[in-house]
Amino acid sequence: MNIDNPLLILRKQISAIDSKLLALLSERRTLAESVAVAKQKNHRPIRDKERERELLALLIEQGKTLNLNDDYITKLFQIIIEDSVLTQQSLLQNQYNQKTKQSARIAFLGTKGSYSHIAARQYANRHFEQLIESGCHSFKDIFNHVENGQDDFAVLPIENTSSGSINEVYDLLQDTSLSIIGELTIPINHCILTASHTLLSNIKTVYSHSQPFQQCSKFINNFPEWQIKYCDSTATAMKIVAKLNSPHVAAIGSEAGGLLYKLHIIEKDLANQQQNITRFIILARKAIKVSYQVPAKTTLIIATGQQSGALAEALLIFREHNIVITKLESRPIHGNPWEEMFYLDVQINVNDIAMKKALKALNYITRSQKILGCYPSENIVPV
Repeated sequence: MNIDNPLLILRKQISAIDSKLLALLSERRTLAESVAVAKQKNHRPIRDKERERELLALLIEQGKTLNLNDDYITKLFQIIIEDSVLTQQSLLQNQYNQKTKQSARIAFLGTKGSYSHIAARQYANRHFEQLIESGCHSFKDIFNHVENGQDDFAVLPIENTSSGSINEVYDLLQDTSLSIIGELTIPINHCILTASHTLLSNIKTVYSHSQPFQQCSKFINNFPEWQIKYCDSTATAMKIVAKLNSPHVAAIGSEAGGLLYKLHIIEKDLANQQQNITRFIILARKAIKVSYQVPAKTTLIIATGQQSGALAEALLIFREHNIVITKLESRPIHGNPWEEMFYLDVQINVNDIAMKKALKALNYITRSQKILGCYPSENIVPV
């Protein structure tokens, strides 16, 4: 290799700068942790949107003098700010709940390379030093693993921006003793993956989980000749395709999973919606407390009567107490035909006075209610 090659010299210089950037990002995260400690002592909220606005405005002005695009700076530092907020939240919550566990067994759907596996690793990276992975064949198995003490936490997809709510998970939440203790969202980039380079026209059979098929229905409809094969996870689908090693079979899965199983990307960005995002919830046997310094979300189930206006009356109670509802989902009540219960996500701590008053008022007009969990909100909307 010619060390005098100008391209190689430039790449070496860029790599050296990248290493410095990583070191600076690590230093910034350490400072963010110190900020969290200071905020905890002063009882100040973790999120300071006014400070974020001022910081972005200052950085954009500085960027102009360095010929850096406003949009580029905004996107870059919104990611950095989000990491800072979530790092501070995690640190404060661990101290608030006196959590000292260094490792955790986390149950998720599928095996390595599935989207649930990616979500489990993302959650563990922020909360634990070591992750013990526990892949499961079904959502029911995931619940069972945590309920019987085999695993510590469950990571479950609950809704997607393309295919909507995942009803099976909602139904399993009706009867579980587990509590929701966290949430996270990850962007989903579905790819057509094959064992060898081939053309879309050569593919005859496609393997995947039911969710990717729903989320990519518009793309799949362009190939009516494809035979659709359902699997328990995208990871299983990718393993099957790798084993068959045929140019006529493909899997729909993640780019990261494709790399893991040595598959080739034939097409990417398949989802019906450009922004395809899945929200995951974290379940554990014991509920957590959420510090008032951290933005909180509470998920609950209510069963109203069947009289006219029963649901509207219940929802008005949240309005009267200035509680924002971010999600409303209805599901059938097991064993009670034609009756439904309602799942709600509300932006408030379950121990807030307004929430306690709302729950008390709901007692008089609902047949039942169940708190599924109060947990830190990780939906960090950028300023």
